[in-house]
Amino acid sequence: MKKILIFSLAYYPSNVSGAEAAIKEITDRIEPSDIEFHMITLLFDRAAPREEKIGNIFVHRVGFGGAYLSKILFIPLAALKARSLDKKYHFNVLWAMMTYMLLPVVLSRVVGVRAPHILTLQDGDPYEKVFKRWFIRLIIPLLDYGFRTASIIQAISVFLAEWPRKRGYAGPIELIYNGGNPRDIKDNVSPEEVEAMKQKLGKKPGDIFLVNTSRLVRQKAFDDIIRALTKLPFNIKLLAVGSGSDEAMLKKLAEELGVSDRVIFTGQVDRSVVTLYRRSADIFVAPSRSEGLGNAFISALASRLPLVATQVGGMADYIFDEKHNPDKQPTAWVVDPDSPDQIAEKVREIIANPEKAKKISAYARKMVEEKYDWDIIAKQMREKVFSKVLRV
Repeated sequence: MKKILIFSLAYYPSNVSGAEAAIKEITDRIEPSDIEFHMITLLFDRAAPREEKIGNIFVHRVGFGGAYLSKILFIPLAALKARSLDKKYHFNVLWAMMTYMLLPVVLSRVVGVRAPHILTLQDGDPYEKVFKRWFIRLIIPLLDYGFRTASIIQAISVFLAEWPRKRGYAGPIELIYNGGNPRDIKDNVSPEEVEAMKQKLGKKPGDIFLVNTSRLVRQKAFDDIIRALTKLPFNIKLLAVGSGSDEAMLKKLAEELGVSDRVIFTGQVDRSVVTLYRRSADIFVAPSRSEGLGNAFISALASRLPLVATQVGGMADYIFDEKHNPDKQPTAWVVDPDSPDQIAEKVREIIANPEKAKKISAYARKMVEEKYDWDIIAKQMREKVFSKVLRV
């Protein structure tokens, strides 16, 4: 039995975003008799058990809650926990999920854990924010050591695949994308469920819902969507699905701009029902300022929703339109970052050309089926990443 120890700051059942979903979707598709997965993560909720099994992962939580100090202390606590667990389970590989999880991996080496490590780059922030803030510069030597000594690095986009060489890494890099929400890809929803959701949201005949199912943070640019509403007819509304640190600010902005009655904030929702919110809407708007890939937007394409989006970071791997990518078949409607006027223009264009929108969305759905299905991705991870380090 081969054993892999994962380091991830957050994990289910709460604090779930693209990276955490990726871990679960991949590990759930690998037979427990093939690889046994363990994880060290932060105890955000003090009521949560210190240890439990979620899917195919034995989860071990350390720390004292989600406060900033607890997140800092996670690094040494995780390293010490890794040493303790390694004495019991004798791990074959350590797996760091995102750049900063290299820190507990490196410290684990210092305290005696000798297993090789792999790194998955899922970071959504720009390179400069990840590596060049003043307080990060203090730990850059540790991060660079973690990069240089990785056995293999997996990146979820071409954008992220460029990072390792900049940090002095000379080893193999595997480009393996994230996938869309399985409910979207498998069409695992009924018309009755969708209709019930529309009723819950108060969607009336003639209403057109824009939607974004991301965290409410600056990176996702919900403020630009709200500003775009002021340039669109009153029957066009925004469905903001999720929660985040910008929620209060965005609600205040909607009030100041006089569109608060056209913005529906759902708060945090379970990933299992996010598909219903997407299927209840008409156009997905994703004007992100930075993205590692954008799982939610791939799920939007799987749902056959017309997608208005930027091409920042990893989004450039699958967001194409006629103007910016004349050599590729269109999958979306491209806008520049920080451009509410362009968002409004593209929304009007989609509404005015329903047959064209349907054709583009159908092709985008086909692309997702071929490249962004978790069944395919889990197989790629097993064969191209895990097997190369496990030597099986």
